[in-house]
Amino acid sequence: MGSRARWRQSWAPQPLTPLMEGPGPEMQEEGTKKESSWEVIREWFRTQKISPGGNFSNSFYGTIHAKTQDLRLLLGVLGCPLAPIPSAHDPTLSIHIKDTPFETSTAKYIIQQYLAATGCLKQQKDTKNMYATGMVKMICCETEISSGKNVKCLGTRSSENGCFVLWQMLPGMWSLELVVGDHKVVAGSNGKTVWRHTPWLGTHAAKGPQRPLRRIIQGLDPKSTASLFTNAQCLGENRIGSVDCFVLKVSADRAAVVERSEGPAEVIRHILYGYFCQKSGLLIYLEDSHLTRVPTQDNDTVYWETTIGSSIGDYRDVDGVLIAHQGRSIATVFRFGELSMQHNRTRMEEIWTIDDVMFNVPGLSMDHFIPPADIFDNINPP
Repeated sequence: MGSRARWRQSWAPQPLTPLMEGPGPEMQEEGTKKESSWEVIREWFRTQKISPGGNFSNSFYGTIHAKTQDLRLLLGVLGCPLAPIPSAHDPTLSIHIKDTPFETSTAKYIIQQYLAATGCLKQQKDTKNMYATGMVKMICCETEISSGKNVKCLGTRSSENGCFVLWQMLPGMWSLELVVGDHKVVAGSNGKTVWRHTPWLGTHAAKGPQRPLRRIIQGLDPKSTASLFTNAQCLGENRIGSVDCFVLKVSADRAAVVERSEGPAEVIRHILYGYFCQKSGLLIYLEDSHLTRVPTQDNDTVYWETTIGSSIGDYRDVDGVLIAHQGRSIATVFRFGELSMQHNRTRMEEIWTIDDVMFNVPGLSMDHFIPPADIFDNINPP
């Protein structure tokens, strides 16, 4: 009860709206529309609209408001994205490849090699929970705005430094606190509900199946990464820089993406690719693509595609398991389709390092992962 009371003091009760992994639909008038978790993205693009004469304005850039909007956009996209699918069973259990398609059985073999390379297969003690702290540097890069003949890049490489604390408890529970600049994002899962809280949007719950935090599968917890790719397809080989890799693919099925849609905003697809080094067996690159379709008031359709590519490295031994301690993520938000020749493309970046990792932390209990009061009250009404 003490933990639940602390959550109630941290967040004042407020109406609960769904957490959307794409922009909110532009279907309501200003002042009456319901905010979504990516309302910031839509507002950010709105400030960069092209004038009727096809001219661009730099007046927005360099202002305090612009820097705040940039940071909110960064945190909305790179702060705490989720994987496209739920984690599967324990990947260290024996695999069965009878009557399994070749692409799937090959992927299972690659995942077993990954588990062996990271040391998970020879672990003597089961991992029940994990604690990690790290530093981040977030950079808002250029924005490309096109109206057909006119194309211009706006923005500067403004950056903000921050830090995060991450807790994980199996099965499916995690908690993240991320502070960058003067903004704080808190997110978590109690194994049933995934939620996120930001000062500018309040608390939101994720729709659809319960999915792991992307930051966890970026080499921080090899077993969670392996669980995600247990039923993957092997697409063959490719190179990342000078490194030969096997490429595995997982994607959300149609029923799952439909469940994640909200109102007129329709999630079309969410795909994740993992690149595993042929020589070391380690995961060195992750890339996922998320596409949403939103109808407009002009009977047109706008598509929003978010792509995040993460380089993963600096593997170090922690209690017999190799954990990635450094990485770099580059995200692109691409908006197209509102006008036949118009598009907006924004590129942003995060550089992250891990300072400390600990497994099986004494005293960590399920109370640490209780959702905020407004979500708890919504799930369990009086």
